[in-house]
Amino acid sequence: MHTLLRTIILAAMTAMLVPVSQALAQGADPSNGTWVLNLAKSKFDPGPAPKSQTRTYEVIGGVVKMSAKGVDAEGKDTQMKFTGSFDGKDFPTTGNPDADTISLKRIDDSTVEATLKKAGKVVSTSTRVISKDGKVLTIKGKGTNAKGEKFQNTMVFDKQ
Repeated sequence: MHTLLRTIILAAMTAMLVPVSQALAQGADPSNGTWVLNLAKSKFDPGPAPKSQTRTYEVIGGVVKMSAKGVDAEGKDTQMKFTGSFDGKDFPTTGNPDADTISLKRIDDSTVEATLKKAGKVVSTSTRVISKDGKVLTIKGKGTNAKGEKFQNTMVFDKQ
């Protein structure tokens, strides 16, 4: 009887630890955290560059939450958000004048491809890469903005 009770307790403890270990493993996404735009290392073609931007990523269980706050080139406050996953499906994005949906595809542990659309039409694509040391996030994007201008940007963010 004592052995049976010990076996039941051990099984129950194991059952509780599996979801915790899975959550910890999934929470280890290298993009998790706060990232600040490094204007000196970034390039905006044709420009102008924003005055600032801070992004926060939270990736848990394959669900990505991104929020960005900043100041645009004209000095206006900006705010963007989306919640999605790495399944290639379109998810709504708010606060981006160039796009209303985003789809994400994970390439590897440190690389994600994104496609942004406006009214169902692809307007830009980007690749987000996190450095091996986990301290730098680089987004290379190209497309057409809301004004109809073609752009090719490289945004470099430092982990905070």
